Amino acid sequence: MFQRVGAAAYRNNLDNITRLCDILGNPQQSLKCIHVAGTNGKGSVAHIIASVLQEQGYKTGLFVSPHYKDYRERIKINGHYISQQYVTQFVEKNKEKFKEVDASFFEITTAMAFQYFKEKKVDYAVIEVGMGGRLDSTNIIEPILSIITNIAYDHTQFLGNTLAKIAGEKAGIIKRGAPVVIGETNPETKPVFIKKAKQMSAPIYFADKGTQYSSDLKGSFQKKNIATALKAIELLQQSGIRIFEKSVQKGLKNVIQNTSFIGRWTIKQQKPLVVFDSAHNEAGIKEVVKELHQTKYRQLHFVYGTVNDKDIRKVLSLLPRKAIYYFCKANIPRGLNAGELCSKAIENGLKGECYYSVKAAYKAALQNASPDDMVLVSGSIFIVAELV
Repeated sequence: MFQRVGAAAYRNNLDNITRLCDILGNPQQSLKCIHVAGTNGKGSVAHIIASVLQEQGYKTGLFVSPHYKDYRERIKINGHYISQQYVTQFVEKNKEKFKEVDASFFEITTAMAFQYFKEKKVDYAVIEVGMGGRLDSTNIIEPILSIITNIAYDHTQFLGNTLAKIAGEKAGIIKRGAPVVIGETNPETKPVFIKKAKQMSAPIYFADKGTQYSSDLKGSFQKKNIATALKAIELLQQSGIRIFEKSVQKGLKNVIQNTSFIGRWTIKQQKPLVVFDSAHNEAGIKEVVKELHQTKYRQLHFVYGTVNDKDIRKVLSLLPRKAIYYFCKANIPRGLNAGELCSKAIENGLKGECYYSVKAAYKAALQNASPDDMVLVSGSIFIVAELV
């Protein structure tokens, strides 16, 4: 599967998911979907919108990826994970069809989510794109609203090596007549979105900063995600969906509780301050570095690991030079060897040691940290997943 293996599991067409959903009776056609794409922030935006819809009393399905600890994190209704029984029965019932179609892990999971949401009769389904947009397995839905949070460099071997090319792939989720919200305005990508929206007769809106609400999501970078989600909610209201202001406020304050959201600037303890953040690409790390500048601490202890299919030179050049690093490898095939990571980091002027496991690196960081220090765990979802 792509989560563990990487490029070998990537599919560059929608043939399999189309066949699979045909076999299942096309459950996605019964759903009122909100489709969320973007390089960073799409998970946060999806969770915020789901939380607001829940507060309004709607039965809300939420499909996200990847998962941290439990596969069932990917498919939720009103914050509750899909049952183990449903997963095992769905696989048992359809495994021969999966073989016939040669379906991938993500294709099976996507089809399962559609089927589950249909059977449970959700009012709305918030669907996060796995990767890209145009060729992502989720892109067989006809959403009532599309959202593209932002465009930055990630998965360039699949999506293209310019922001305009990446935007073109993300713009593939824009559907005929369905409004689309763009979270961040960028001169290189804006014309791409406007052109695609015009081709599809899709009303297009660029989210501005607007009114800020208080939220339980930590990190100043969430302000952009909140603004994007609020614009999306405004459009849902304008389309006739009943969402009261009180529900918007409560939804933003209770995202974690309502949706079981984890992974972004999660504060685990104080003295020393311990923060987990799953930033894994250049844009995400830039936001983490900004957040560090606004955080008080004496010494930063940075537990860092990444995957082996990314060009990490730019990321390493962004990391704080005065931090003490604890380099490690996530326990997945995609993980970058800690020794190799350590060598590359030293070449980039970073100081630290490599550890045989994430837990060993984390333990060392906690032992070395004074009460007024900070321990940050970041660089990959898979690093954070071993500790949450």
